Amino acid sequence: MPHEVRAVVAAKRGAPVEVQTIVVPDPGPGEVLVAVQACGVCHTDLHYREGAISEDFPFLLGHEAAGVVEAVGAGVADLAPGDYVVLAWRAPCGSCRSCRRGRPWYCFDSRNATQPMTLLDGTPLSTALGIGAFAEKTLVAAGQAVKVDPSARPEAAGLIGCGVMAGYGAAVHTGAVGSGDTVAVIGCGGVGNAAIAGASIAGARRIIAVDIDDRKLDGATRFGATHTVNSRGTDPIEAVRGLTGGHGADVVIDAVGRPETYRQGFFMRDLAGTLVQVGVPDPDMRIELPLIELFSRGGALKSSWYGDCLPSRDFPVLIDRYLSGRLDLDGFVTETIALDEVEAAFDKMRDGTVLRSVVVL
Repeated sequence: MPHEVRAVVAAKRGAPVEVQTIVVPDPGPGEVLVAVQACGVCHTDLHYREGAISEDFPFLLGHEAAGVVEAVGAGVADLAPGDYVVLAWRAPCGSCRSCRRGRPWYCFDSRNATQPMTLLDGTPLSTALGIGAFAEKTLVAAGQAVKVDPSARPEAAGLIGCGVMAGYGAAVHTGAVGSGDTVAVIGCGGVGNAAIAGASIAGARRIIAVDIDDRKLDGATRFGATHTVNSRGTDPIEAVRGLTGGHGADVVIDAVGRPETYRQGFFMRDLAGTLVQVGVPDPDMRIELPLIELFSRGGALKSSWYGDCLPSRDFPVLIDRYLSGRLDLDGFVTETIALDEVEAAFDKMRDGTVLRSVVVL
C-alpha cells in the first residue's frame, strides 16, 4: 500500500522550500523503495528550487543519498530488503548506442522509477535528478540503488552519489591524472576538493588549489592540495606556471564553471595539457578564445558529467577507499541537519560557509 512520508518540496520558482507529506507508492517492476538515512544538500537542489533546470514544479528535492532498501518490485534480482545502498542519478540502460559502444557513463536512456510520487492531493512530483531523497522514503529504479559496504556511515556515504563522484571522477576518469602529474583545481568547494582528493589518490606530484577564499584554500590542504593560490589578489595563471617550472599544469580542473575561470584554466595548462570542466555554467554564458591558441597549444578540452562514472563500478570502490582511510569523506560533512533546515542550508551554501550540509533522517 502507498506510504505517506515527510519530504522537502519546492512548490514554485524561487519560493522557500516546505516540508510536506507526500505519497510514495510501493515499487513496481524494476523499482525499489528506499528508506533514506542521509542526503546531502547540493547546489543542484538549489538550481531546481530557483527554476534554473526545469519549470516542472512542484519538485521533490534531494539526490545525494544513502539508505536501506525496504522493498523491491517484480524482476529485481540483485537487490533485497535490508541492502545498504547509495543512490545514483545515472543508471545506464545497457542497450542505447552509447552503452553498446562501451561508454555507459554517457547513457542516453538512463533509468528512473516509472511511477510518480505525489502530493496528498495527487499532484505528481518532479524528482530532482530522478531521485527525490529529501524524504523519509523514496522510489527509484533498481539500477539507481548501488549496494555498498554497510560499515560506511550514511552521512558520508551518500555524498559519493553526486558531488564527490563528480569531482573525483573529473580528475581520475576524465582528466586521467597519473603518477607524477601536476594538477591545478579552480574552485575549492565540495566538487573541487573531491577533484583534489582524486588527484592525490591517483599519484599527482603537485596539486595546486585556486580559489578567492582563504578559508576554502586552507580546507583544500586537508584533501591533498600541496600548494594554494588566492586568485583575488594574484594572477592565477602566472602563479600556477611559477609552481610548475614555468610550464603550466598537466591537468587543470575548472570546478567553478564560469567564462573567466575556464579561460584561466585554458592558459594555466602546459602545452598539450588537459582542461576539464566539471563546474556547471549558466545556460547564457559564453566563452571566447583565440582560435590560434586552440590550434597551437594542443592538448584536450573536456567536460566531465558526473565524473564519467559508472556507479555500479565506482561507488563500491570509493566506499572501500573511505573505509581504508584513503578518501576523507568525513571531511566533506560540515554539519548534519533535519528536513526542516534545508532552506537555511541553502543560505549557508550561498555564503560559502559549508562544504556540505547533510540531512539525517
